[in-house]
Amino acid sequence: MSPAGLAANGPVPNGSGPPRRAPRSAGTTARPGLALVVIMTGVLMSAVDTTIVVLALPELERALHVPLSGVVWVIIAYLLVITLLATQVGRLGDMFGRVRMYEAGFIVFIVGSALCALAVNELTIILFRVLQGVGGALITANSGAVIADTFPPERRGRAYGFNAVGFNLGAILGILLGGLIVTYVSWRWIFWINVPAGLVAFTLALRVLRDRGERQRQRLDLVGMVVLGAALFGVLWAMTRLATTAADGEVLGALLGGLALLVAFGFVERRQAAPMVNLGLFRIPTLTPTLLASLFQALANYAVLFLVIMYLQGVRGLSPLHASVLLVPGYLVGGLVGPVAGRLADKVGPVIPATVGLAVQVVALVVYAQLGTTTGLWLVVLAAVVNGVGSGNFFPANNSAVMKAAPGRQFGVASGMLRTFSNVGMVFSFAVAILVAARSIPRRLAFAIFVGTTHLTARLAGPFTSGLHAAFYASISAMALAAVCSATRVLTLRKHRSATPPAADRAPADPAVSASSGPA
Repeated sequence: MSPAGLAANGPVPNGSGPPRRAPRSAGTTARPGLALVVIMTGVLMSAVDTTIVVLALPELERALHVPLSGVVWVIIAYLLVITLLATQVGRLGDMFGRVRMYEAGFIVFIVGSALCALAVNELTIILFRVLQGVGGALITANSGAVIADTFPPERRGRAYGFNAVGFNLGAILGILLGGLIVTYVSWRWIFWINVPAGLVAFTLALRVLRDRGERQRQRLDLVGMVVLGAALFGVLWAMTRLATTAADGEVLGALLGGLALLVAFGFVERRQAAPMVNLGLFRIPTLTPTLLASLFQALANYAVLFLVIMYLQGVRGLSPLHASVLLVPGYLVGGLVGPVAGRLADKVGPVIPATVGLAVQVVALVVYAQLGTTTGLWLVVLAAVVNGVGSGNFFPANNSAVMKAAPGRQFGVASGMLRTFSNVGMVFSFAVAILVAARSIPRRLAFAIFVGTTHLTARLAGPFTSGLHAAFYASISAMALAAVCSATRVLTLRKHRSATPPAADRAPADPAVSASSGPA
């Protein structure tokens, strides 16, 4: 997939649909800057819709009469669908064209957003968020593959860096627009704003992007998707119930059933001709630690967002808007660091900037763990900025590492697997954060603090802050584990290279393995 250019190439028939220009040669594009802007817009929209909904939870609870235990599924349903569909829609991109699937994502996302704005009760808002999640999956899972098709390997790190700018700008806009819209207009407009923005992005994508990746016939793993979906739903349902009520037979049954299905998912995948999680890709040196680093980083990093908002709203008594504004400098710094880190990854390889970024995020978590009932709010801003520096280094480098390791014919599958691992960490981070933080106060009260419907009394603020410290230290452990996974890529690659005979003495290389060559 490359951006549309002013080439002399004539139109080429394309089976179904209007004529499309012939693909350009690898690594070339007429308007790469404009193509990157289009790709960034999709990522920006997805990021906006994540943070903007967090701020609207109290209004959603009141306006649609959603119970406290159900309002969180407005977020989880969206993330869960993206998690389940990430590899499947990436595979659709490999089959029918990554740009085509990317463009289709805008249409589905726009329709889902409009329906969310028209929701009338708990069931409709959650179902329409599921539809919106389908569009988000098509956009996010194919965006990395579109970049890989559009830019040559030596320029992808920089492109992923600018893509990180799109995410951080989206997070900032979500925070600012969400607070303003919910406070002064209506919660429904947090979804309506996606409609004009999505239409503009879709129009630009049609004019700028062109498919040029090699099409490959593949199968969808519907059985694996259903098993994994049931497993994750069971575990997440049990964990969100535990966040508001005590354990009972129903909760324990759902938890154990979900865990059993996760085990069953592993056996199912080993027997699938085209598994949802392509186990063959794990034979590529450096890919397994790269995906695990993404999983643990997401588990730790997104929990931090929830924990800090709980602290600022519950302990310090700030409104959701004021609490979120304190985090804006961190996202802004992350957006500025991303392109620099991406360029560095192109020069020295992705391992160093990714691992350093994770180490910096560990430092940020240590700073967060020092927060008390009377700590100056400047410490929150400082920790957010440090965390932004770390994430700005990690994301573009780690994304570049996955695309560098993956075979070109499977960019869509690899990009989808990266999103799957990251999203699994995201969906579990929320439940883990609340369960750990609520150990010193009633669970239902901790849950209400997160969604912004109540504040803590002075008597409970101290114990709750201690519970937050325990949650921050749990996040530190997950982030440190992510850093270890990232660092081991150096040893993995060196071991692979030392075991590889000289070119003159070896048989033709497996393209899946040879694709991983390059800077560590």
